[in-house]
Amino acid sequence: MTERIYNFAAGPACLPIEVLEEARDNLLSLGKTGIGILEHSHRSKAYMAVHEEAEALCRELAGISEDYQVLFLQGGASLQFSMVPMNLLARDQTADYLVTGAWSQKALAEARRCGNVHIACSSEDRNFCYIPKTCTFSSRPAYVHFTSNNTIFGTEFTREPDVPAGAPLVCDASSDLFSRPLPISRYALIYGGAQKNLGPSGVTLVVIRNDLVEGGPKDLGTMLQYRTYAGEHSLYNTPPTFGIYVIGLVLKWIKKQGGLAAVEKVNRQKADKLYSYLDQSRRFRPTADRDSRSLMNVTFVTQDAALDEKFVARAKQAGLDGLKGHRSVGGMRASLYNAFPPAGVDALIQAMREFERENG
Repeated sequence: MTERIYNFAAGPACLPIEVLEEARDNLLSLGKTGIGILEHSHRSKAYMAVHEEAEALCRELAGISEDYQVLFLQGGASLQFSMVPMNLLARDQTADYLVTGAWSQKALAEARRCGNVHIACSSEDRNFCYIPKTCTFSSRPAYVHFTSNNTIFGTEFTREPDVPAGAPLVCDASSDLFSRPLPISRYALIYGGAQKNLGPSGVTLVVIRNDLVEGGPKDLGTMLQYRTYAGEHSLYNTPPTFGIYVIGLVLKWIKKQGGLAAVEKVNRQKADKLYSYLDQSRRFRPTADRDSRSLMNVTFVTQDAALDEKFVARAKQAGLDGLKGHRSVGGMRASLYNAFPPAGVDALIQAMREFERENG
């Protein structure tokens, strides 16, 4: 087998080795069925067992009650930017958005197509390097939307924002969903692409409270209504069967690690070790404010664009790939999702030490 290197990419991201190995083994035959997982009908008993187990594990690990629907959709978080306001925002209503990065900006733009929007807070004034501490909400928001982790700018909400009483809280948690325990009851709807912490690209997990499903408009296109997926157990049309299968494997892996609390502990250790090095470095520095730093995406620079490029190239030669930062920030970005091994953090710190000695 080709030797694997450390993949720091922001997504699609690395998956646990044992998950990849089990998926590989089931490509030719899912268990003893004689049919590979990629080939099974989504109506078959074999696939239905996979589908139901994935949903059951979601509920078990995240503490999701029967008051919520667990849906497997397609279209990524980007489609949810549209589906959320289509289903929850009437033309004469206002939705409040916390704008903390590029993805929340995109979500805001889609909501404007459906109704009124109000920016409750924004960190654009400093290129989204912090999470605002206060919000000013509209009088009666139809819902409040925020992006829990900002992959591009390396910031993350450490807790859920306090919203007006009765206002449904909606969250794009694409890059930190299932990376830590979540108080699901605080949310009316939470969604995320699977390709960071949960599985491969092509599957979007949506957890939505039952009353919001039933309260959505019925004149939308069939595939744009949450009730379509809820009523058909995410099987109205052919779902991304392989992706859902891999999500089930990842969830079993998370359970084996000790659950979300155990996963969070390891994620925090990885991030703390990297930030600790960056804070004492004379060449590298983190770009996000200390109290807003993400555990998932650590963004940093050398403070010299030419040296940034040099380090990224040097790191890639050393088997550390995917470190180039987004053009909005520049520099480097180390994504430390659930499956990223702690040894990769050690290797990155060692590479930075050597680079700093040579280019101090």
